[in-house]
Amino acid sequence: MGTPDLSTKYLGIDLAGPVIASSSPLTRQVDTLLELEAAGAAAVILPSLFEEDAMAAEGGAAALASRVELVRKAKDQLKVPVIASLNATRPGTWQEYATALVDAGADALELNLYTITADSSVSSADVEMEHLAAIEAVKIVTDRPLSVKLSSYYSAISAFAARAVDAGADGLVLFNRFYAADIDMERLELHASLDMSTSADQRVALRWIGILRSQLPTVSLACTSGVHGGEEVIKAILVGSDVVCTASAVMQHGARAITEMLTETADWMVRHEFASLGEARGKMSAASTRRAAVYERGQYLDVIKGNW
Repeated sequence: MGTPDLSTKYLGIDLAGPVIASSSPLTRQVDTLLELEAAGAAAVILPSLFEEDAMAAEGGAAALASRVELVRKAKDQLKVPVIASLNATRPGTWQEYATALVDAGADALELNLYTITADSSVSSADVEMEHLAAIEAVKIVTDRPLSVKLSSYYSAISAFAARAVDAGADGLVLFNRFYAADIDMERLELHASLDMSTSADQRVALRWIGILRSQLPTVSLACTSGVHGGEEVIKAILVGSDVVCTASAVMQHGARAITEMLTETADWMVRHEFASLGEARGKMSAASTRRAAVYERGQYLDVIKGNW
């Protein structure tokens, strides 16, 4: 068997491989973006323009200008698609920001929905309506593909995913990682804590991609969080993902982590006689496997009732 075909399509864009370099410190500068591209990243996602920064009374214009300039420089020097990111929770002036990033040359946009709702008067329905309105606000002003990065905390993920697509999402990224504050026990202070993902963090995304693949057959799906090697790439493809996004792996091991992922992916495909990713995609989705219940309550029962 010859070299397997690792090409894929995401958001309607043809990609040479399935690994995208997700937003991280390595996508903040053109020199490291070039390293990621050379290592095999099929596309790159630039750091988010945050709602809080863009709307700040002081520095808001500078925050937008900085992201616009990064998009322009990246597009000038990279050959792979450049995806700009917006981190928002509600509609507002996002049309202006989305337009600016697209005008700078972004090939696609990723809307990162990240909300901690501590107000007891705000219901889950209220939160979802704000998120859907934010998707519509961004999509309405651009003809570029739009992916939406979701959290795993919606109470009815299938329903919200379908509504997000109806609101304008061309693709879904599963799932956003939440970062919680830690406690300094001597100073009695809260402080930010960054924990890198592990491969175990991928499992929730695998479950839902496996479920959503048959429900949203024409929607692009990306698996993120916990992608550290070729094994995670293959698992994502098998449940129906079009691409994977990785950040922790490249932060820990540098751009070479992507090269290793692709080599391991190709080696697995040769061993299992898959000529292309398309042949493997969805083989283990809920629609394809005889144990579809494992995607839902079945896996919970198998674990809890197991003899450990």
